[in-house]
Amino acid sequence: MLDKKRKLGKKIDELKVDEVYEKVCEVNDKDLLIYMGLTDDANPLYLQHDYASQTPFQRPVVPPVMLQGMISQAVSMHLPGPGSHLTYQEITYPKHVHHYETVTFTYKIEKILDEEHLIYISVQGEDSSGDVVVHGTLHVVPPYEPDSLNSISLENFY
Repeated sequence: MLDKKRKLGKKIDELKVDEVYEKVCEVNDKDLLIYMGLTDDANPLYLQHDYASQTPFQRPVVPPVMLQGMISQAVSMHLPGPGSHLTYQEITYPKHVHHYETVTFTYKIEKILDEEHLIYISVQGEDSSGDVVVHGTLHVVPPYEPDSLNSISLENFY
């Protein structure tokens, strides 16, 4: 992984206000079990069908942190992409998400602050019924343009 050159995401001068990215994610058992293993979060509401059936949720729900991870992944890999860094997030979860649900996330660049090298992105996630399950604002530092290796190695010749 370290020896392979990776393409960076969009630099700040390549981004536009109102630019939109959409991603569809499905919550499956594998993802839930990985989350539980990584976090040691054994909340019965997230895993146990018999417990969840006795609550107003009726079925196990997806941990909100998993939804936030899907949001973070889209920023890191797509908008703006590799090399970017999430510095602030304000996210609400107006409706729970059940296991095996499909969530469509829409990301939109709301503001670009060139001098601060920062962009504001709104995010909204909707379930397959069209109900909003996630809504928020992100502040993201887009990738920086790296110095050229040639300019560093040959700087004695300039």
